[in-house]
Amino acid sequence: MKILLWYLLIINALGFAVMLADKRKAKKNKWRIPEARLMGVATIGGSIGVLAGMYVFRHKTQHPKFTIGVPVILAAQIVLAVFLISWFSKGSL
Repeated sequence: MKILLWYLLIINALGFAVMLADKRKAKKNKWRIPEARLMGVATIGGSIGVLAGMYVFRHKTQHPKFTIGVPVILAAQIVLAVFLISWFSKGSL
């Protein structure tokens, strides 16, 4: 359980950081981080960090792919976590 918490902390910090990096690159008209990579970080557990980065840095907030997609990913992750916690607490595995 401790490893999972560390993983989530690190991946969400990474999600926050990639949103900051992409915003800075956008301001300087430099090569950008692909949207698929940003969404990928959200998908593998960094959705809270990506979502926070979106609104803190005002980045990708006009893109439905992000304003709808990232909250949907987060909701799915919450549902999955609740299911798994419920499953394991019953001793089903």
